[in-house]
Amino acid sequence: MRDVYIINPAAGQQDGTEKLTNQIKEVYKDNCKILVTSGKNDALKMAKAEAETGDEVRIFACGGDGTCFEVLNGIVGYPNVSIGVIPIGSANDFIKYFGFDSKPQFLNIENQKNGTIMPIDLIKAGDYYCMNQCCAGLDALVAERMQSYKRLPLVSGSMAYNIALVRTFLGKLGINMKVTADGKPFGQGSFLFAICANAPVYGGGYISAPNADISDGKLDCLTIDTVSKLKFLKLLPLYKNGKHEAIDVCHMDTCRSFEFEADREIPVSLDGEIIHTNRFICEIIEKGMNFVVPAGVLKTNY
Repeated sequence: MRDVYIINPAAGQQDGTEKLTNQIKEVYKDNCKILVTSGKNDALKMAKAEAETGDEVRIFACGGDGTCFEVLNGIVGYPNVSIGVIPIGSANDFIKYFGFDSKPQFLNIENQKNGTIMPIDLIKAGDYYCMNQCCAGLDALVAERMQSYKRLPLVSGSMAYNIALVRTFLGKLGINMKVTADGKPFGQGSFLFAICANAPVYGGGYISAPNADISDGKLDCLTIDTVSKLKFLKLLPLYKNGKHEAIDVCHMDTCRSFEFEADREIPVSLDGEIIHTNRFICEIIEKGMNFVVPAGVLKTNY
């Protein structure tokens, strides 16, 4: 078994490449491979090249959700590869499945080296694959806009999300969509957003899908009707803390496929990566990837 660390120096608010490299070398000495990206899709290409060797390899995505997205899409379909996460990005929402306080264990290289393999489900999102969540509507608009804020000094991933949320809130709310789950009507009309989730948390800490489980073979799907701005402000703290399930404008269920069609081209967020389309289909891929769970990490309830 080989271990490969792919470091994105652009992740987070400052370049942590040197510090992380020293930590990795202290644990492994010279018994692992360290690669550093220099541009978009480098992590995907590097991960794919390592997977194509045919060796049993664990590839650790050192960065944020975007780095994980690239590494994942470089290695899907290679049963010889497992993916791990070193969360040095702005949000790193996927690992919050293991608890909001699990980040120190994921940052501990010794724990990662001694980690165990857990088969997890994936979302097949068009031509892409995601570990966390896909969303359309207000959330995707916020995810698109937060990119310009998260590089500001002293602005965390959750703060950048909230700034983008306020900016989006001040505009017109709601997108007309037709939504289906497992081929059956799920809703039609004006929605704040539509989400399908493999894991519970996105947006720097919003628990949109509190019951989502990364190994249950299901997608947790959600739509929220367009509401007045006053009602939205009342809903938001409940939504952030995963307490929205009983609210009348929230519609939640589980499914294996989730499709939405909008009346125009809109941004869609795939684990924070943005594409633009007017129709999109997501499907669950059971046990589609092996994930490295660091030693000392336990799943917690929200």
